[in-house]
Amino acid sequence: MYTHIVFFILNDPADAPAFEERLLALGDQIDALKEVEVGVDDAPSARSAHLCLITRFDDAHGLEVYRVHPKHEAFLQWARPRVTRTLKVDYAR
Repeated sequence: MYTHIVFFILNDPADAPAFEERLLALGDQIDALKEVEVGVDDAPSARSAHLCLITRFDDAHGLEVYRVHPKHEAFLQWARPRVTRTLKVDYAR
């Protein structure tokens, strides 16, 4: 199993529900994506990201398939103007 985690800091925290909806929809649209979890921060602080994406793949190759998938690319086109910063962690287990 290969895990890809992304923390999103948004320009407008009110966009978090739209991010959640669009990210969860990718699970039904991309076969390489085995699990999708999205958490919207409900205890904001100075150290908080607005939301977290956790995705799982069979292996690192699955993540690469996801990265270049047209549905993921479309999400990125929509998301980029709405994001201040992202942080990510990728690991095999």
